[in-house]
Amino acid sequence: MSLDFSAVPRMPDGRTALQHIESVAAQSQAVRVPMFKDGKSDGGSMMWHIWGAGSGKPILLLFHGGSGSWIHWVHNVLPLSQHYTVYAPDLPGLGDSDAPDDVRDIWSVTNAVHTAAETLLPKGEPFFLAGFSFGGMVSGHLATLMPERIRRLVLVGAGGLKATRKPGPKLHKLLPEMPAQTLADEARRNLEILMLHDPAKVDGVAIYMQILNTTRAKTRSREMGQAFRLSEVLPRVKTPLTGIWGEFDSTTYPYIQERIDLFRALQPDFEMNVIPGAGHWVAYEAADAFNAKLLEVLGIPAEGRLRRA
Repeated sequence: MSLDFSAVPRMPDGRTALQHIESVAAQSQAVRVPMFKDGKSDGGSMMWHIWGAGSGKPILLLFHGGSGSWIHWVHNVLPLSQHYTVYAPDLPGLGDSDAPDDVRDIWSVTNAVHTAAETLLPKGEPFFLAGFSFGGMVSGHLATLMPERIRRLVLVGAGGLKATRKPGPKLHKLLPEMPAQTLADEARRNLEILMLHDPAKVDGVAIYMQILNTTRAKTRSREMGQAFRLSEVLPRVKTPLTGIWGEFDSTTYPYIQERIDLFRALQPDFEMNVIPGAGHWVAYEAADAFNAKLLEVLGIPAEGRLRRA
């Protein structure tokens, strides 16, 4: 059954959300990479988008959140590609990527990502990695498999931490058979509960993304987060860690100090960067501030930065 996006608000310039997303994707190179298993090609494939392929710039990988896709970074990939070769995959079982062997196992996801990354990335070249929410969990696990290649891991509202979380309303499941207006309304509700702090920032692109991504998600990212998989693996991560969180992240507020203490117990020089006024999906809600902070963390001086395209 096809999804009905007719109730999704258009952009101020009249374009649909899909047209905007496609305009950003069109500036990338889309590549499907096999997720080989035991030397065989029956492990499916991952979709990657690359901005600045062949530019010779340092490499930056961006891992999206649970029930998401590369679209979580739609406000970030173009400005970041002014300074980096940006690789933004759809993680296994999400977006346009095939499912891993076990959609409930973080290592099944991570091993598939590891295989694809080793195949796609220039051999032996180091890279930076930023992981949002579920992508932070995958990033932490990948850091144990590629410690010599990851120069810095930036966790963005990372999930899977054994830390206090304030209870909130339950999200509603989005179903393809829902009428268009119901889909749009329920997507908006879920975004306001979990992803964005300011309801005014819930625009058509965010609603379109929420409907598209959550209705096709196969990997059970929430189950992995509830099992505290990132906290489980963090003691083995030797890659330097940095955090970027939205001030009002629904998965964290008001317990951010607990996360800071957790990270600093493992890496005493850990730095937590908080973006004022933003929620969980900080890279979307406060894109300019997030892009500037990420570039600062990665060592790009302020005078050399460009704002969101």
